Amino acid sequence: MMNIEERLTASVIQVIKSLYGQEIPASMVQLQRTKKEFEGHLTLVVFPFLRISRKAPEQTANEIGACLKQEHPELIAEYNAVKGFLNMTIASDYWIELLNSIQADPNYGKKAVTDSSPLVMVEYSSPNTNKPLHLGHVRNNLLGNALANIMAANGNKVVRTNIVNDRGIHICKSMLAWLKYGNGETPESSGKKGDHLIGDYYVAFDKHYRAEVAELKAKLMAEGMSDEDAQKKAEAESPLIKEAHEMLRKWEANDPEIRALWAKMNEWVYAGFDETYKMMGVYFDKIYYESQTYLEGKEMVLDGLKKGLFYQKDDQSVWADLTPEGLDQKLLLRSDGTSVYMTQDIGTAKLRFQDYPIDKMIYVVGNEQNYHFQVLSILLDKLGFKWGKELVHFSYGMVELPNGKMKSREGTVVDADDLMAAMIQTAKETSAELGKLDGLTQEEADNISRIVGLGALKYFILKVDARKNMLFNPEESIDFNGNTGPFIQYTYARIQSVLRKAVESGIQVPEVIPSGLSLNTKEEDLIQTLADFGVVVNQAATDYNPSVIANYTYDLVKEYNQFYHDFSILREEDESKKIFRLALSANVAKIVKSAMGLLGIEVPDRM
Repeated sequence: MMNIEERLTASVIQVIKSLYGQEIPASMVQLQRTKKEFEGHLTLVVFPFLRISRKAPEQTANEIGACLKQEHPELIAEYNAVKGFLNMTIASDYWIELLNSIQADPNYGKKAVTDSSPLVMVEYSSPNTNKPLHLGHVRNNLLGNALANIMAANGNKVVRTNIVNDRGIHICKSMLAWLKYGNGETPESSGKKGDHLIGDYYVAFDKHYRAEVAELKAKLMAEGMSDEDAQKKAEAESPLIKEAHEMLRKWEANDPEIRALWAKMNEWVYAGFDETYKMMGVYFDKIYYESQTYLEGKEMVLDGLKKGLFYQKDDQSVWADLTPEGLDQKLLLRSDGTSVYMTQDIGTAKLRFQDYPIDKMIYVVGNEQNYHFQVLSILLDKLGFKWGKELVHFSYGMVELPNGKMKSREGTVVDADDLMAAMIQTAKETSAELGKLDGLTQEEADNISRIVGLGALKYFILKVDARKNMLFNPEESIDFNGNTGPFIQYTYARIQSVLRKAVESGIQVPEVIPSGLSLNTKEEDLIQTLADFGVVVNQAATDYNPSVIANYTYDLVKEYNQFYHDFSILREEDESKKIFRLALSANVAKIVKSAMGLLGIEVPDRM
């Protein structure tokens, strides 16, 4: 079924033809929600038709309104003209017809994926294997997961991908510290998750390195060197950093012992990451590793050099000249032949393009990398990737906590596992205080605490426009009132409770809701908001903006709660009204569950 705007647009086109004898394009029909101070649901802007009618705005509006009401009584119940605006009241039976179409479609608002659907690849997470995931990764993963869901809901085939930074000096620092100070410690022997264990050794390296640098610096300054020069020399001459660089050299030379240690420690980290991803509710269809992509990138850059796309300096380093594009010179290979991040990204793109027929590539990466992706887009285009020019950098801002709250084991970075555990614990305490866990088994209470705690975290992060920096406030996010995940989840659970009570009383929601009812304004507004869901899902994909769905869901739930407060459902004496309100409630719950699902948020049946 066409949505109400499409149906009205078609009717207006037809009425203009019969009144004034002219065909008009759909783009001329401008509809908007009627302002609260006027009677009506939708308003038609009449000014574009004045050159056709050759009459005053109000007269033209009245003529169109009268003709619409006469020719489409099933659609238009009343109308009123205010200057060049025609306010139209939609007939009650049309609202019921619209609600029936929403009820009949289990995937209302979403488009089906077909064999000919374009393939969109979404890259998110991109962790390093020298430390656990942190609060920044939480925002990245939640945005990437939501965006992948939204692209799929708009009829795209979606491949979720991750590029793991599993090579480089930072990885060698953890490995070296474990060799020196680890005494063979493993995740099993320590009872720690693998990513936390390796993260601890990364911190240990830094601690010992700083101590070495301080000692060396003091010695050099005692020999008469300036503070700045002594600092630089001490940092470069520290035996630890030299050992780490030697380890990296051996890794790049495929030293079997170093490679075996590297593989073992990385496996520990991946097992830890998997637990975190599972708790967060995110997953990947394909994971790429920089240890496998950087050589591909090198090859492509050298090939580009042969073709004259890049140039080489006297020191043998390879560069791209992007001054014609208004940018600068970009280093692609260092003078010693080692690759930079840009080279790795080119290699990763090559492998992905070999694996999948990508139509659109979306990178979910923080806004500090804006310039990097501007450059990458130009380079991929030069190298012949058809989606290079159009690659999307879904750039997002920083996320921070109010000072001093939820510090992690490292004291500076907020650990993702700690954050999620604290959110679940806070949800459990808050829910228990409010009596929302009364009468539940321990297992049920734990599950609801998990759903509410993680829902609060996800919703609080996703309701903010991704482009903005944000402050995540754990206490505020678990409020059961206001624009929060728990408020939406609680409304869903409340509707499920009403529906259960109806079934216990022997009342079922019919497959087709009977027409002939007179609806109140709140009921009509709710159906209109439900009907907007498809437009919202589409807008979220067009703008790459999951917050559109979060805030739509909040508005829907707020509207439903006002309706619930003002009107009886199960206590309504008129049987047909009771059944209609149950059906309306059931469809609100359906759309809430669908919208929250796009954000990766579960909704509980009881709360």
